[in-house]
Amino acid sequence: MLKKITKHYKRLRYTYMKIAGGILFVAALFFPAYVKWEEPTENLFTVYLNGENIGVVGETSRAEALLQEVRKELVQDTDELVLIDVDMNLEGQAVLWGRIDEEELLKERMLQILQDNIKETMQRSYVMKVNNYMVNLGSREEVEQLLQAAVDKYDNEDKYQVELVHAEGREFNVLTVRIQDTQAEEEVEALEANAMPSMTGGIDGVFVEAFADAEPIFEKDFEDYEQGLMSMNFAEEVEIVEAYLDESQLTSLEQAMEEVIKEQEVNSVYEVVSGDTLSGIAIKVDIPMDRLVEMNDSLETINSTIRVGQELIITIPEPELSVDRQEQLYLQESYEADVIYIDNDNWFTYETKTLQEPSAGFRRVIAVVSYRNDQEVGREIIKEEIVMEAVPKIVERGTKIPPTYIRPVSGGRQTSGFGRRKAPTAGASTYHKGVDWAVPTGTAVVASCGGTVIKAGWGSGYGYVVYIRHEDGRETRYAHLSRILVSTGQRVSQGQKIALSGSTGVSTGPHLHFEMLINNTQVNPLNYLNN
Repeated sequence: MLKKITKHYKRLRYTYMKIAGGILFVAALFFPAYVKWEEPTENLFTVYLNGENIGVVGETSRAEALLQEVRKELVQDTDELVLIDVDMNLEGQAVLWGRIDEEELLKERMLQILQDNIKETMQRSYVMKVNNYMVNLGSREEVEQLLQAAVDKYDNEDKYQVELVHAEGREFNVLTVRIQDTQAEEEVEALEANAMPSMTGGIDGVFVEAFADAEPIFEKDFEDYEQGLMSMNFAEEVEIVEAYLDESQLTSLEQAMEEVIKEQEVNSVYEVVSGDTLSGIAIKVDIPMDRLVEMNDSLETINSTIRVGQELIITIPEPELSVDRQEQLYLQESYEADVIYIDNDNWFTYETKTLQEPSAGFRRVIAVVSYRNDQEVGREIIKEEIVMEAVPKIVERGTKIPPTYIRPVSGGRQTSGFGRRKAPTAGASTYHKGVDWAVPTGTAVVASCGGTVIKAGWGSGYGYVVYIRHEDGRETRYAHLSRILVSTGQRVSQGQKIALSGSTGVSTGPHLHFEMLINNTQVNPLNYLNN
């Protein structure tokens, strides 16, 4: 009995070993490599948006995609630039089983948080620059309306239309403006539409077309000229740039029109030309004479002398954006003939004499008149008919350059000017006929201009004095000298030492008294000195 059990056990063990070997053989055949078992990775993520828990997702990329979708939905119905504080964090965990939230619920929670965290809304805007002036407008349409209003101020015929175009050679988002003649474009389109195809070929066709294009040669009558606006453009370069700005930085269209189109007072310079008078300039620039005197330190009164080349400050009302235009006009007008000048080489340039008084004429003209805003800046007459001839003004004028005058002493302090004063000492005049400079006794005194000494000696209240007659007929006097270094009849040059300063005659102390006489009358010498 024991032998049977042992034999049966051996048979079972042999069978088990055969089965185990088969399993190992199959494992070796189908699983050639051993794979190490690992812990599961993070596969469930809790999403926090700006510190708030909004739910759970299975992948980080999905949370980022949902956030982008929500941001697009938030701004899809506006052209404004929306700035939002966004801080998203994800906490991952490794689980064998977990539940994720529905995406629509996550998006609703994200949208609510983003709406609550909008930092500011930047509006799409347009910055218009004209020279140094800039204005911010809320839309392209407002820019066009502003520019069109500047054009419409002078376009009563509704011929011209503004158009925003890309500024050549600039960045893509920089625009400028072009003013289009819409009526001319319509006429061209109508001509092109009605043009008949040429029925003539070869050389005959060339001649036919050439003669058709050629304008007949005949003199136009006044009625043949079309009147009105011929061209229009902005005087300044206009730049428009798209930008995103806060609403508080924008200017209303009404205020922008007030600033850009309304004329502002701007200081300008008028250069005196030959034939000008102060009253004539006042009429020309439409400024009262007393106002001109107030604006210019070089003018003391309305009777002040002006000279050719002198620059006067004038106030001209100008808008920030100026409009240049040309108009073809029929005019009946009085006119002045050009002044006829006769040169006299023996006279100085400030010497003139009228030989014939002018008389206005009358004419009919077709003229192309150029304007900047409301100011006429040029005129070209293309047809003229003289009804009554103008008589020209004839003026004899000098050509010699007049001599110049310099300060007769170096340094020193001016102690008395030209004109009325309180007498500083007994015997002195209350009307001071020159200018005094306080200088130490013995200071060199030089000739203010070259000329001939007509007096050198004692001059009563002047003490020791020197008189010099100059080439232009003027006279200079140097008084209260301590020593005279020239004699009567002597020729002296400009800057030549003629005396030493002192305190002779009626004097309160060492100084030089200097006078200038024109036509034997004392004038303020400071108005004629170059230094």
